[in-house]
Amino acid sequence: MAHSELKSSTYDYENVAIEFDDGIAWVSLNRPEKRNAMSPALNAEMVDVLRRLEVDERCGVLVLTGAGEAFSAGMDLKEYFRKMEGASRPEVLATKRDAYQWQWRHLKYFFKPTIAMVNGWCFGGAFTPLVSCDLSLAAEEATFGLSEINWGIVPGGNVMKAVASKMRQSDGLYYVMTGEVFDGRKAAEMGLVNEAVPLAELRTRTEELARRLLKINPVLLHGAKECYHGVANLDWHSAEDYNNAKVEQAILHDAECGMQKGLDQFLEKKSFRPGLGGYDRGDG
Repeated sequence: MAHSELKSSTYDYENVAIEFDDGIAWVSLNRPEKRNAMSPALNAEMVDVLRRLEVDERCGVLVLTGAGEAFSAGMDLKEYFRKMEGASRPEVLATKRDAYQWQWRHLKYFFKPTIAMVNGWCFGGAFTPLVSCDLSLAAEEATFGLSEINWGIVPGGNVMKAVASKMRQSDGLYYVMTGEVFDGRKAAEMGLVNEAVPLAELRTRTEELARRLLKINPVLLHGAKECYHGVANLDWHSAEDYNNAKVEQAILHDAECGMQKGLDQFLEKKSFRPGLGGYDRGDG
């Protein structure tokens, strides 16, 4: 697909709804009658959505949520498993590739900031895109569950990796092994999400967070999150080298010259106090 086609202004999907609002792209998994269970068709559409939004100037921050009363009930068991019985090996691999592509390979390293807004049910496979988002907010009333064990299934894909990367071993194993559910408050307490608020306040709080991110230099935001992921599994010496390389890379690609502006405003102009907010991006 050509670059100009990726930037097309029209987004028309059967299983995904997109709303633009002054820099925020609200992306909703849109199968409310199925609690937004992720089917092969939805996964294929999300691959395309992420490719296009990454270069769409109307998207400064991506918010991922679900239509209706659910974030996502996880993988659609009928569409993803039962209908794939008897499919050829290439067809099975292609179907899995779309799921993995958007749920973590692209979403986790998306250039722009991403926020998961968990408005309701969040089960099984939905943990992967949830954890792949940079930040996450949940309704206190939301229901989370790793119920695969109840279906005679071990959580597949990268669900286990998602759980292990965010939850303590004791918490992760408890919910993976029992299949019990928990609410948004418990999700926040365990660190699965950043924060839980009443459902009535969820969109407002999410927008508030998104608009805070929109004020920050996007090149530096991307560099910071890329560096965070990159050093996570490195030893200290390798992490130092990688970190310094990413700092230099961010400075090289930052047309805004954020570092120089911040230093000038703090040292010479005395107009910037780092602990109280960001530097003035419009001040030369």
